[in-house]
Amino acid sequence: MTSWTPGWSTVAPSPSNPVLAIREDCVVRVAGEWLTSWAVLEPFVTGIIAPVNLGEWGGQPLFVVEMDADADLPAMEKIPLRDAILIMEDAPAELLGTAFQVWQWWRDHRYCGRCGGPTRLHALERAKWCEPCGIPWYPRVAPCVIVVIRKGNRMLLARSSRVKRHFYSLIAGFVEPGESLEQAVVREVKEETGLDVNNIRYRASQPWPFPHQLMVGYFADYTGGELVLQQDELADAGWYRPDETPPVPPATTIAGRLIRDMAKELKGQHPGEEKAS
Repeated sequence: MTSWTPGWSTVAPSPSNPVLAIREDCVVRVAGEWLTSWAVLEPFVTGIIAPVNLGEWGGQPLFVVEMDADADLPAMEKIPLRDAILIMEDAPAELLGTAFQVWQWWRDHRYCGRCGGPTRLHALERAKWCEPCGIPWYPRVAPCVIVVIRKGNRMLLARSSRVKRHFYSLIAGFVEPGESLEQAVVREVKEETGLDVNNIRYRASQPWPFPHQLMVGYFADYTGGELVLQQDELADAGWYRPDETPPVPPATTIAGRLIRDMAKELKGQHPGEEKAS
């Protein structure tokens, strides 16, 4: 597969340059291809915002654009971003996630958040620049924590009350101002489940473009408390052994990887290590 080199540039697209097209929360594929040439897409692109550079694809400048709402190309299909990342094995997930986050930033910062004046592209870095205020507006990244809680030879899995998919996943939430990542783990677990945890240890991270999170994954140990769910966040939750889990997110997601990693850890312990439930 052709390689993508992330980056940014002020260059405009030429007819042969590859372009990723989006519409609202969907990726637009043409004839089964994730990327299409600018020559093909240009007549169908909204004129509100110029194409945004994402780096290079196969040595050529690569761009993301938004298609007109009434555009209708032959063999065109719209695929929700979440479906592309979670389900489609051939999807360039990192590229799609970056494209949506960069496009969202570009669209949201057409005007300065302080004075309301129009912004322009910064000449030296990926930022929108307000000349009167002298302020750069960078792409937003919102840190979030996500955690597997271990209790003996079981782990806590929960089903969201807001997500339609019937996966059982993990406790997660945004980091508050002035809060460390570890403090956010303790607070989110307590708020959503009523449980106390300690021995918080970092495992992995993943960008998550819904709309612009950086998910920071942890393991933690249960230390006390009764399971009391925050109803507006969780519909169900329970303690599961690694061979008895309900459907969980795919391994392409950080939640799926953390659950699988914890399952391996639990299977590796000796029979007498289970704590009292």
